[in-house]
Amino acid sequence: MIVGGGLTYTIIDTPNLSTAEIYGKVLCDLGQKHSDIVGLSADLAKSTKIGVFGEKFPDRFFNVGIAEQNMFGMAAGMAKAGLVPYISTFAIFASMRALDQFHTDICYQNLNVKIIATHAGLSFGQAGTTHHCTEDLSITRAMANLKVIVPADGMETANAVQAAYEIPGPVYIRINRGFDMKLYETTEYDFLVGKAVKLCEGTDLTIIACGSCVYQAVEAAKILDSVDGIKVRVLDMHTIKPIDREAVLSALQETRRIITVEDHNIYGGLGSAVAEVIAESGKACAFKRLGIPDTFSIIGLHEDLMAYYKIDTNGIVETVRELLGKDFEEDENWNDEV
Repeated sequence: MIVGGGLTYTIIDTPNLSTAEIYGKVLCDLGQKHSDIVGLSADLAKSTKIGVFGEKFPDRFFNVGIAEQNMFGMAAGMAKAGLVPYISTFAIFASMRALDQFHTDICYQNLNVKIIATHAGLSFGQAGTTHHCTEDLSITRAMANLKVIVPADGMETANAVQAAYEIPGPVYIRINRGFDMKLYETTEYDFLVGKAVKLCEGTDLTIIACGSCVYQAVEAAKILDSVDGIKVRVLDMHTIKPIDREAVLSALQETRRIITVEDHNIYGGLGSAVAEVIAESGKACAFKRLGIPDTFSIIGLHEDLMAYYKIDTNGIVETVRELLGKDFEEDENWNDEV
């Protein structure tokens, strides 16, 4: 269910809108049901919200200090011993500082470790460029055995964290710092790893988005429908790997125009994954990737940075209008486009 209308909230409400807060609560619920779950933090238990798991299960929680590489190595050993480690740290540290151990200790051995990477994309915008993480999807998507999930809000995060336990092998879940826009009212919708969620019907153009950009895409679709009469299909592509090829190909065939939107560098992430599916199909369409260009991002609040890089509602609306002006072959004969 999509929540419409304006947002009204106070400081009391903010935990209910935080993906990290929900992640911490869901992990506690899972820990109650499954005694093999353990939690690991690299001195960021409070910031990543895994600390609530540590408070509830102190004998199953390990704070390794500021030593992310050691944490990943420890998690690998625990997984070899039959436990199910949930690692929690900032995305920038998970995907880069501990990359060797992530790659060799966990993914190479196909171990049952779940990595919850918080403060992803530009969501920790005011912390500075060194704490922005706009390359992790390109890094993790290239690692064998690893599944990569980017929830759109708290409810989807809850579904992803629970689904990760049932998936054998390593899983990377990318969430923001918190206080995301609320997209789903409950967890009761068609969430399935590897399958996109269609949030808006449309035949004029398709927007494929992930993470914090999904809400922006839905709002853009509403504006384009009411103001321009443009019917936009919106896909919540929460799983980047394995990507839902069927959903992409249906959008390609039925709308002939596709825009991808992600809080990530335009190289190697969602846009690249969708482009690969399109290219391998041998069919053409008008196509545009929205994200961070080939640059290190500027510093500022998340909402300001999203506006600056045109991955917010207004930026998406502008891009849709531009793309609709592009020429492409209207006929249904694909053979001359192969």
